[in-house]
Amino acid sequence: MSPLFRWTSRTAALVVFCLSFAIFAQAQNEAAKKYTWKPLEFAILRFNDEAPNSWNIYHCEKKGLLLVRLWKRYLFIDVEEEEVYDLDPQKLIIQGNNVTWSFADLPDKPIHTPDWADRNVGRMQRVRFRLAKDGHFLELQLPFDVNGRPIY
Repeated sequence: MSPLFRWTSRTAALVVFCLSFAIFAQAQNEAAKKYTWKPLEFAILRFNDEAPNSWNIYHCEKKGLLLVRLWKRYLFIDVEEEEVYDLDPQKLIIQGNNVTWSFADLPDKPIHTPDWADRNVGRMQRVRFRLAKDGHFLELQLPFDVNGRPIY
């Protein structure tokens, strides 16, 4: 093996190591980035088929992800993955109508959500699931834009 080849393979290994470190660092920065969640206009929330007294639904720039405030409880909902996480309210920053929160504060395990149903009901998308095995039902009715695409 020539000395030039050894140097090249070592250099290539070093470059691969540095690139993998850079990608890992970028993923860490993405998780630590705080997103601003804005209220989702014209959305409807039902808790056990009734409207709760205090609630809101928020969305951010990432599609298919929602933040739901139900009384003093905050839930992170990934509609695509059909996962719901119970968030620590101390890790959210409320600024007027908006909420700031980072994916780095996402709990390790989602809440068990059996009976997940997701369907298009005309100008709305209806997402309905049960919180835990024998828990309460939560239903979100999310509006579509004029082109029929989700606005969240």
